[in-house]
Amino acid sequence: MNDPTAKGKGPPANDGTAEGRKAAPTSRTEAVQDALRQAIMEQKLQPGARLPEDAIGETFGTSRTIAREALGRLAVEGLVELKPNKGAYVANPTLEEALDTFMVRRGLECTVTGLLAGKLKPGEVDALNSFIEKEHAVSGVDDRESIRLAGEFHLLLARMTGNQLLIRYVTEVVSRCSLILAMYGRPHSADCGVDEHRQIVKALVDGDAARANELMDHHLASVAGRAMLEARQERDIRDLLAPYAARIKGL
Repeated sequence: MNDPTAKGKGPPANDGTAEGRKAAPTSRTEAVQDALRQAIMEQKLQPGARLPEDAIGETFGTSRTIAREALGRLAVEGLVELKPNKGAYVANPTLEEALDTFMVRRGLECTVTGLLAGKLKPGEVDALNSFIEKEHAVSGVDDRESIRLAGEFHLLLARMTGNQLLIRYVTEVVSRCSLILAMYGRPHSADCGVDEHRQIVKALVDGDAARANELMDHHLASVAGRAMLEARQERDIRDLLAPYAARIKGL
């Protein structure tokens, strides 16, 4: 199997600009990878669902080898879990894994803002502002599209750094976070992010790296909070069953 990280740049933001226009897949494997990613992000494929290579190959009219390579790449992104002797499954991150993912993401994206502060070109600023308008248009209307666009905004920022390794790592962690948001998020949990994106872009344009880093860190912490990633308290089984026990008392 080919190296699953070879094309691990993830989905480019489709904002209609030279910076964000979605490139056509460069191979059949990448096309299958993109299609599976979209199905997972839209939760057409539910967390924990089995992903048989033969069924995927048959559906896309391709070989099991290509299906296996696409699944391997998605495993690198954290969207698929490969279980020895069992096959591939849609990732089903635990609460602890979700918290760890957001912690790593906050560090990576503060690196992005530090690199971009005061260095954005006029065309890049226009691309970011246009993208934010797209986010605003779906805010409160389409939760899944809001989550997708919110993630792509961050990928667009990462690509503007030109640092290929950083782009790859940000792509992987954003993909995982998008899955987490789709699983745990409250309705309209992405709404507040649009205004936060605007503030981040303004700080970058102003060249205020400290402010941009502060805004990005606060933004991602807020995203995690809006996704209800709080520890869930364990309850004693006796408390859970008490209402049911009350119904049968006296029988």
